[in-house]
Amino acid sequence: MKGNECLICQRINMIKEQINPYFVAELETGYVVIGDHQYFKGYTLFLCKQHETELHFLDEKYKIKFLTEMSKVAEAVYNAFNPDKLNYELLGNGDTHIHWHIFPRRENDTPIKGPVWWLDRELMYSDDVKPNEYELTEMKVKLYNELGKLILILNKGDF
Repeated sequence: MKGNECLICQRINMIKEQINPYFVAELETGYVVIGDHQYFKGYTLFLCKQHETELHFLDEKYKIKFLTEMSKVAEAVYNAFNPDKLNYELLGNGDTHIHWHIFPRRENDTPIKGPVWWLDRELMYSDDVKPNEYELTEMKVKLYNELGKLILILNKGDF
């Protein structure tokens, strides 16, 4: 699935058109965005610039850079949102375009201890956990500032 059919490609196109309100920063291999829903405060995604479905399809040097940048994004999420633990996920079952989910986790943040996907989807994707404009800007600034400390060159997000 490429182009207009791919949800991740659509999100990247919105970034390029400067209309994606969740965009934080552009790195060499991907785009950093705050998640649309924030049940897990600080939930962030790192979207690969290349439309591929598997890590092993990426050129070796690009793959290493992509994984290194993902690690820096995760470190920035950790520093910005002070979780007890981070969950890193690269699934691709719904949207096959390579993208990382980085979930800040806190003790007792779900009714049953386990992966985020065990949480009732109605809770996880509730309108109640969508950040308002102020909250979204605050999260983007925090994350952008932490990224700036870890990565020397960032293309500034529009916020």
